[in-house]
Amino acid sequence: MTTLAVGVMGHVDHGKTALVRALTGKDTDRLAEEKARGISIALGFALLRAGDAEIDLIDMPGHERFLRTMVAGAAGIGAALVVVSALEGPRAQTREHLEIAGLLGLRHAVIAVSFSDRAAPGQVRAAGEAAAALAVQAGFAPPPVVPTAAPIGDGVAELAASLAALARALPAPADLGLAQLAVDRAFALPGIGPVVTGTLRRGRLAVGEKVELWPGGTEARVRSLQVHGQSVAAASPGRRVAVALRGVELGALSRGMLLASPGAVQPGAWLDARLAVLPSAPAPLKDGATLRLLTGTVEVAARLRLAAGPALAPGEAAIVQLHCEPPVAAMAGDGFVLRRPSPALSVAGGTVLDPGAARRRRADRAAIPRLEAAAAGDWPAAARALLRECGAAGAHPRALVPRLGQPAARLRGWLLAAGAAEAADGRLVDAEAWAALRDALRDALAVFHAAQPLQAGMRPEALRASLPAAVPEPVAEALVAALLEDGSLQRVQGLLRRAGFDPVEAMAAESRDLALGLAALFRRAGLTPPDLAEVAGSDRRRAEALRFLLQRGVLVRTLDAVQKRTILFHREAVEVAKRRLADGLARPEGFTAGEAGALLGISRKYGIPLLEHLDAVRFTRRAGDRRVIAAERIVDPVR
Repeated sequence: MTTLAVGVMGHVDHGKTALVRALTGKDTDRLAEEKARGISIALGFALLRAGDAEIDLIDMPGHERFLRTMVAGAAGIGAALVVVSALEGPRAQTREHLEIAGLLGLRHAVIAVSFSDRAAPGQVRAAGEAAAALAVQAGFAPPPVVPTAAPIGDGVAELAASLAALARALPAPADLGLAQLAVDRAFALPGIGPVVTGTLRRGRLAVGEKVELWPGGTEARVRSLQVHGQSVAAASPGRRVAVALRGVELGALSRGMLLASPGAVQPGAWLDARLAVLPSAPAPLKDGATLRLLTGTVEVAARLRLAAGPALAPGEAAIVQLHCEPPVAAMAGDGFVLRRPSPALSVAGGTVLDPGAARRRRADRAAIPRLEAAAAGDWPAAARALLRECGAAGAHPRALVPRLGQPAARLRGWLLAAGAAEAADGRLVDAEAWAALRDALRDALAVFHAAQPLQAGMRPEALRASLPAAVPEPVAEALVAALLEDGSLQRVQGLLRRAGFDPVEAMAAESRDLALGLAALFRRAGLTPPDLAEVAGSDRRRAEALRFLLQRGVLVRTLDAVQKRTILFHREAVEVAKRRLADGLARPEGFTAGEAGALLGISRKYGIPLLEHLDAVRFTRRAGDRRVIAAERIVDPVR
């Protein structure tokens, strides 16, 4: 089934409502005031079934004072039905409605010339041609023109056929994955509860789904859906929808709100936008001008901020910033209209490119390429540029959703395809920023190795601390993991160092000789090593050499818990002790510390720290005051 939402627009008293009634049999003037005054004040809705097409007709008020309501009706429609009287031809509101529709992105229309039975053929033709010319000037494709006379039914069937043909020719509204509905009515029904209505501008809505209502971010759940009085399980983009909500009170709902998928909207005081000034605008728009911004069903004050030049002339377009008061709940890609407050007149409009922008200096043009990509509809390029702006901190795709109006899964796919790196928590980092951070870690290690060649490597936390403060811990961990995986880094005894780094080769000859001399000293001492304080004293160079030997595993650290002092053994002495214990005391009942000391020929000063080390490395296992040999294999001493 083909569907299309069509806005019925035109000057007051040109017969829009009568024509809709002739097409559908429904009177869209719902209010008593509308019937008494003979004009449309609120939006009216009717369903036209024409062959295999279902066309949602949205009857928009034509009087200038109700233009705000007309803009609300234009939110989400796919085409326009422009009604122009054969007796009067296009009038001021005809032009303004077409210009507004063009600003909001509409490009297809059908012109219905009303009252054709009361005008001469030349008048009918002239009215249609004039209206079609205005549509083309507003950016529409050349529209078909159909003469009609609603009271007697002339041209009604032809008009329905033209609308059905347009519905079949146009592509179905794209499902962008995020639902968005601008609320134009809110009311309650007995047994159902709170209901909001509007045109589903993007995405799908299904019964049971969670939604958010802005401003405020109130969470609710879709209780039921109706399209033209018929219950449906899901509604597609472009349809007029009544949404019954669970979890929210009617008092919290009002016209002007935005219903959207969770996480899709973040109200912003600053909007980045592409703005086009109407060729018919009476004067240039000056930097700092205060205007009225209309988008969806909301209207707020907006101050214009131009990046280049003091003004934007009629017919010109540019990337601008709009400061809104109060903040606006909008999504990237939404259309908007700017009106001059007094005298009231539509002067410009365009597309929201980033509803989560921050105020920028006029000279700061770093975001312009991203905004130009968004204005061209290249959202993958805009996503890449936004992630690049996030720099070393990166961003989670869900944090980018309100800025780009695209689902998190789609953003993640685009960014990973562009080479972005992903941390364990799902945060993404732009490929260029990632490469720079990898280089920074390598450089930090190179500096460390040059400054402290006796050190086997850096502590992981120290290496991560060398990164910019903006880098989150998950990104830092992912960087280290990536460098270990590709072989750029090595982990040695819990320390990190550059691949191929050899501390022995890096150290100066004097330092190497000192380290070798100390190693020989402890090797000769065997199981009765010299006192550490006597060896190192306050000599920084000797302390560094000992620390180097410990990191290399040449020396083994043990602790005398009673005297609170460290005892260092040469690794060969430890291996000799293990062999002698295994050969002499490997018996089921185990052995005591005294028996071990007697076998090794050492006192408790050395024996207890050595045995506790052997416990820690699981060579021995302690059971009360005895120990048993636990190791399955004894390694020969290192020669």
